[in-house]
Amino acid sequence: MKHHLKWYIGAAALISGGMLVYQACKTIPVNATAVKPFDIERYLGRWYEIARFDYRFERNLNNVTAQYAWGEDGKITVTNRGFNTKTGEWKQAEGEAKFVGAKDEARLKVSFFGPFYSGYNVIAIDPEYRYALVAGESLKYLWILSREKTIPESVKAAYLRQAESIGYDTNKLIWVAHDK
Repeated sequence: MKHHLKWYIGAAALISGGMLVYQACKTIPVNATAVKPFDIERYLGRWYEIARFDYRFERNLNNVTAQYAWGEDGKITVTNRGFNTKTGEWKQAEGEAKFVGAKDEARLKVSFFGPFYSGYNVIAIDPEYRYALVAGESLKYLWILSREKTIPESVKAAYLRQAESIGYDTNKLIWVAHDK
């Protein structure tokens, strides 16, 4: 009996560990496809956050920007900045990004908290790299970005349709003000 119990406990631990590894490796929603070919050099620079899903790290923020640049260590540095409408103060977070696979595919993972990474996938971008639709690792994370503080209605409509086709509930998007 004790032998069977040890076997069941071992099997349960192995299955649980496998599920954790699977979840840790999953960096893009099932129905999403990252942009390929992707040119990171053209993507670097400042982006304005046009819309996002609400989540605790950006709660109450407007005037949000993301700055991507090469770091000294060859990784991509990420600096997110936004104005907290509740405290009246600017908030900034610095992190790093690295490619999940090939460098010509827009599948990256980003970390703002040490060894913990989250999926960051550019799933749509215009040919001039002015507007981007970015998916997180699950349907809980979505961003619309622009090189300017606004986005054309035609691009907005196309990105909303694409996000909805993947399974995103775009009614949950927060449209970010850029007034500072």
